[in-house]
This record gives sequence, C-alpha cells and structure tokens, in this order.
Amino acid sequence: MERTAFEAELARDGFGETVERSLSPGEATPEHAHPFDARLLILSGELVLEQDGARRAYPAGAVFEVARDARHAEIAGSQGTTYVAGRRR
Repeated sequence: MERTAFEAELARDGFGETVERSLSPGEATPEHAHPFDARLLILSGELVLEQDGARRAYPAGAVFEVARDARHAEIAGSQGTTYVAGRRR
C-alpha cells in the first residue's frame, strides 16, 4: 500500500496519532502492550511480529494491526525496517 492512501485510511478510521519509526537490522523490542490500537504500514525492509507464540513476517508495503493491550514483540529483518503507525486510543 502507498503511504498517502494508508494515512487517508488512518484518518477515516479514527487513528488520530501517527508516528514513524526505524529499527536497525535484527533489532528487537521486548514483549510489550500498548494502551491503543495500532495499524502499521511497512515502508522498507521487513518486520517480524511475535504474538501468542507465533511469528509473522511483514515485508515492505504490508499493512497489519495490533489490538489494544495485545502482548507482542517486534523484530526487524536483516535489512532493518522503517514503518509508519497510526494509533487509536
């Protein structure tokens, strides 16, 4: 998905806050949860989401959501990753 269309969908669906973040190759966030729903668009590289004992890889262009209070970890692929995320509280 293209970023402009993604951000238009975020606004339409009530995701009022937007952040962009980059992770270095192999960088991982420890397991955590957010007090908001998140929708992400992978801009470059790959992001692996670990949730409920399973891992799923999202390449550039992929869009996915993480529900409020869902425990998860994020792991950047071998090339690192950059993504934009919308937050809906």
